[in-house]
Amino acid sequence: MQADVKHSIIHQFYTNDGQIGLRVAPETLAINDEVSLLLNELTEVYNAKPSKGYARFIDAEVDDAEQHQMSEFPAKLDAWRAGQEEFVEFSQQSAKILHQQLQHYGILEPGFLVIASYTERGQDFLVVAFLPSKDGVTIAPDLSVDRSSQLDINKVQLAATINLTEWKEEPDSATYISFIKGRVGRKVSDFFLDFLGCAEGLNAKKQSQQLVESLHSYVKDAALPTEQANALRKSVYDICDTSWQNNEPVRVKDLSEQLRESVPTERSFADFTASQEQPLPEEIRADRTTLRKLVKFQGQGGGLSLGFDQELLGSRIEYDPNTDKLTVHGTPPNLREQLRRYFGIDS
Repeated sequence: MQADVKHSIIHQFYTNDGQIGLRVAPETLAINDEVSLLLNELTEVYNAKPSKGYARFIDAEVDDAEQHQMSEFPAKLDAWRAGQEEFVEFSQQSAKILHQQLQHYGILEPGFLVIASYTERGQDFLVVAFLPSKDGVTIAPDLSVDRSSQLDINKVQLAATINLTEWKEEPDSATYISFIKGRVGRKVSDFFLDFLGCAEGLNAKKQSQQLVESLHSYVKDAALPTEQANALRKSVYDICDTSWQNNEPVRVKDLSEQLRESVPTERSFADFTASQEQPLPEEIRADRTTLRKLVKFQGQGGGLSLGFDQELLGSRIEYDPNTDKLTVHGTPPNLREQLRRYFGIDS
């Protein structure tokens, strides 16, 4: 993360006699190499999560929200941004709000709440993450071995990044908050969103699926040859994946112009989708897992799991729709080795 860290702090949640407890830190962390390393690792893990949701703070006067979705967090954040509270006080109050949510949902999950503010590419951000812990060992200066509690950053499932600049300049935006979506959908992060007092603004999976379907229709309408169609899909995937990695939206007009440069067609993709019954929005948020459908075939069931690049269809892989038979010419080396060993064939 090439960012200028302004503030950072960690509060601890622990379990005791079937209750969840909270121990707040009295002051912020010193901005040193260790803290920078922690935030860099957290950012890398966060950015690598394939599925993210996008949200905005709930407006009690406009939104029809339930009582448990209303949170004091946005007001506390606004007070800190306005200089009415110190960062430490804001973070401590935020930890207490999360503590209330954990108690409300009956979640006995020990861990650490990390809150950090930073500036990157001229914009201000706040990252809020609940990090699980794990037991580990450490080597003391006298070379003895001690048990220790360590942050298990790779397993973070509850984290959000708030673009503070966008929130201030575009308060009607539905995407200034991004958060990790769990494998079971929103349920895994329900209480975390309630803690933040936000509501999902758009569904990146649905938008990405609409993009995939629109592109399939575009390819069919243009009657593109297989090789050109594959090149078009690959270009769309690469462009969207770059936007995903940079946590930026995909602008359909820009996407269309880039496609015309790499794969010239008579009618632009932007013109095509604009003429459809349900046009794509001007900007979409990419969902990496969904967009892989542009370049890969994959599926599983009945004890079989299979996946391969679309460009292999018709060359190394053949499919007969009449018999539902898939023929693979040449197996991956590790699979071939397992099969030969199974049949007692010398490698």
